Amino acid sequence: MPLPDGFLDELTARNDIVDVVSDYVQLNKRSGSNLFGLCPFHSEKTPSFSVSQDKQIYHCFGCGKGGGVVNFIMEIENLGFMDAVQFLARRAGMEMPEDDTPKELRNRRARMLELNRDAARFFYETLKTPKGREAVDYIKRRGISPEMAKRFGLGCAPNEWNALTDAMTKKGYTQYELVDAGLCKRGRTGGVYDVFRNRLMFPVIDVRGSVIGFSGRILDDGEPKYLNSPDTPVFSKSHNLFALNLAKKSKMGMLILAEGNIDVVSLHQAGFDCAVASLGTSLTPEQARLMSRYTERVVIAYDNDGAGQKAAQRAIGIFENTGIQCRVLRMSGAKDPDEYIKKMGAEAFSLLLERSENHIEYRLLAVKAKYDLLTDDGRIGYLREATEVLASIGNSIERDVYSEKVADIASVSKEAVLNEVKRAISRRYKEQKKREEKKNLRPEQTVQPADKSKRYANPTSGVAEEGVIRVLVRDPELIKTVALTEESFTSPYWAKVFALIKRRNGDNESVTESAIANLLEDDADLFTKIMREPFDISAAPKVLQDCINKMERAQIKVSEDVDLLKYLENKRKNL
Repeated sequence: MPLPDGFLDELTARNDIVDVVSDYVQLNKRSGSNLFGLCPFHSEKTPSFSVSQDKQIYHCFGCGKGGGVVNFIMEIENLGFMDAVQFLARRAGMEMPEDDTPKELRNRRARMLELNRDAARFFYETLKTPKGREAVDYIKRRGISPEMAKRFGLGCAPNEWNALTDAMTKKGYTQYELVDAGLCKRGRTGGVYDVFRNRLMFPVIDVRGSVIGFSGRILDDGEPKYLNSPDTPVFSKSHNLFALNLAKKSKMGMLILAEGNIDVVSLHQAGFDCAVASLGTSLTPEQARLMSRYTERVVIAYDNDGAGQKAAQRAIGIFENTGIQCRVLRMSGAKDPDEYIKKMGAEAFSLLLERSENHIEYRLLAVKAKYDLLTDDGRIGYLREATEVLASIGNSIERDVYSEKVADIASVSKEAVLNEVKRAISRRYKEQKKREEKKNLRPEQTVQPADKSKRYANPTSGVAEEGVIRVLVRDPELIKTVALTEESFTSPYWAKVFALIKRRNGDNESVTESAIANLLEDDADLFTKIMREPFDISAAPKVLQDCINKMERAQIKVSEDVDLLKYLENKRKNL
């Protein structure tokens, strides 16, 4: 629903951005009127995340993210616009305005969350009945304490076709709602039956505390071993992690990524309350980005088998692209964290965490395991693949250290390894150069926004349009002195921002950086970037006119070029 601008303005006023950001980021460096800290959205060692209390906006000079307080909560809590607004409204003790959308549409998502909550309670209560005895026995066999079972909300889906269906129907939920939530399926005769049967149930709870789905572990020898809720309007397997609602509160300064739910419960019980798991899928980029909002360090603790090692290799690549520092746990004498802790104890696992291998060591050991180093062919194969790993290391000191280790393993000189690494780096450089040449980069592209979806069709006009927006936000009354419309802009993005400025000014609403950024929802990065540039308000009228003149000249030039091309094309056809 469209929210009244006045409500958003009051919401921003009651949620000072410095106070809100300080709940997530240590802002302990001041430069002028701005506060700086380490960016929560990417890995960095030098603070480049700036928060302006005067303007009520934030901007990271490293990754480019920026916006107002609503944008920040959307990004840090992985929430949609309306959920972020509700989050801040609760924080400030504000009532949300009435929603004028149709009641059935407004209630669908809320109704599904209520159904999931009631289903979780049903599964939990079933543990206390004779129908839950097998699940209780399984919990005891796995060494899970009653306190931990309660903390995770573990439950039991009875070995019956309609136990949940009947219980939820009595509460007033319809068959359509049960199917829509992924809790039931329709049979051939038109009736419905429970999706989860004879399973230990793990509710999946998001970072706001809402039950969004379920993961069920079979209690007999049936298949599949784990069954997860399908994607629904409130749940997406690729965008959520099991136990992140608990792990995000951890003080351990990292997240442990395990494969199974039982591993996660076992780790939390042993004191490692930073453990999470993906939900029946390999790690996705979306899950990695979600983790990066809560930590800069991840330790992969996958099962100690071939499949686990393969999954770890894939996860390493994903974490590298996200900027997360990644290490890998190598367990000997146990197949997974749960078994290791039971055999060796929590203290031994803590030492294992301290000795976890960084991703380079892990990759090199994985390469070594593939070859027989007692043969010449094996050594050559190992060196060929290991030097490719070394060539991917950006730090020259690290590259030198690991080159020496590879040389020792292959019984060759360090110089020979370094020479091969140089050749590999040279090959990579040439390949990259070819890719860049194919892009046919032009000088004008240096002014283009990083976001490809916002690239300017007319770069000269696009830069001038940035200037127009910068002036009008600083001095919105000037909008009445110029004959600009949305059609005056070649960039759809700046046309949208101009429309917001014009609307708020016409409604006598304040035009501020934070107000416009919040109205842009999850699309405020470029806006806050240009608003960070210095500006002399005394020169506003002249700067505005200069920018408009540049826009007009650039657009006329493009129009003339198009006309010339058409003329030449027609002339060619008539020859």
